[in-house]
Amino acid sequence: MTTVTRAYVSRLAGLAVFDPNGDRVGKIRDVVIALRVGTASPRVLGLVVEVVARRRIFVPMGRVTAVDPGAVVLSSGTINLKRFEQRRGETLVLGELLDRSVTIIENGRPATVVDAGMEQQRTGEWQITRLAVQEPGRIGRRGQLHQLAWDEVSGLALSETTQGTETLIATYRELNAADLAHALQDLPIKRRHEVAEALDDERLADVLGELPEAEQVVILGTLADARAADVLEEMDPDDAADLLAELSNVDRNRLLELMEPDEAAPVRQLLQYSEDTAGGMMTSEPVILTPDATIAEALARVRAPELTPALASQVYVCRPPSATPTGRYLGLAHIQRLLREPPSSLVSGVLDDLEPLRPDTPLALVTQYFATYNLVAAPVVDEQGRLVGAVSVDDVLDHLLPENWRERARRG
Repeated sequence: MTTVTRAYVSRLAGLAVFDPNGDRVGKIRDVVIALRVGTASPRVLGLVVEVVARRRIFVPMGRVTAVDPGAVVLSSGTINLKRFEQRRGETLVLGELLDRSVTIIENGRPATVVDAGMEQQRTGEWQITRLAVQEPGRIGRRGQLHQLAWDEVSGLALSETTQGTETLIATYRELNAADLAHALQDLPIKRRHEVAEALDDERLADVLGELPEAEQVVILGTLADARAADVLEEMDPDDAADLLAELSNVDRNRLLELMEPDEAAPVRQLLQYSEDTAGGMMTSEPVILTPDATIAEALARVRAPELTPALASQVYVCRPPSATPTGRYLGLAHIQRLLREPPSSLVSGVLDDLEPLRPDTPLALVTQYFATYNLVAAPVVDEQGRLVGAVSVDDVLDHLLPENWRERARRG
């Protein structure tokens, strides 16, 4: 591999970090720098590296022996696995420097930082020496991009109040919702809320579902009521119900009134159940088919990308109506059984008559039910024999784990 002495930070993000023996340590998530007085180039203090269990640690630049196009290599020695905590005077390049508003000194025009280049000096110290900045563009066009030295722009030594989010969100584009939730929690509070505000409704809804409930409430509270209602509509009904249950009655009812009636109805239904029962854990939107549906139709339905693997593992057959609460529940069909039957056959001909759960079934019995029948999802049927939802194994685990398990997982 070719060792380089210059690198742009956005290209380092996600690179693997290896120890001298070639064992993978983790991957780079950010670069920590110390801004200096005046126009002096900032010193690179180290790397934020994500190791096992999504724990983020700090690796000093003095431990870096090689920066290669595809990896970073560390020197020998013990790695401090203490969780990274940003100190006073430290700045995260991806988390805080990108999207900053600056002024190009030569022409006095405003621009936005879109990347930062770091370079190793003769002393071995790394500094941020270059910036990629982009001027505002006309409607439908991108502005001019400049590669400038650090001292050719102004505005970075000041307290930033007009920092955008476009570039930072672009670096997070490939992260799944759980990883983005962890990344969001590692940002400063102000920056965290700016990024949440800039995410589209669907993406923010997915991320909220992966955050601790206390953090969900805080972020939802920073949004305008109309936007908060839109985000709740994008969430799975069970996740939205769990979040609304943490709010006061006044706030909960206000947001429910702002939601579309069709979106609010299943959430209201779920809020009726205690959270430690099958009704409180279930989703009201499993895959529901009528008795005349074919196996081909069932297989097409479970291919929907928005379905979790657990919910896609089986379909539920009910008399009309097909929205919960349905007509009379007839049974369920497992995906493995469907794959072994002719596509033209009716789903109703391969049903499993497994006794369903009741909405008031307590968590302990729900857990036993899943263990007894080796299930990843289970139907929930009311006293009238109507399907009202389905419990998936991830919801059961979420209730079995300690309340702060997401935060503990982030901290390792």
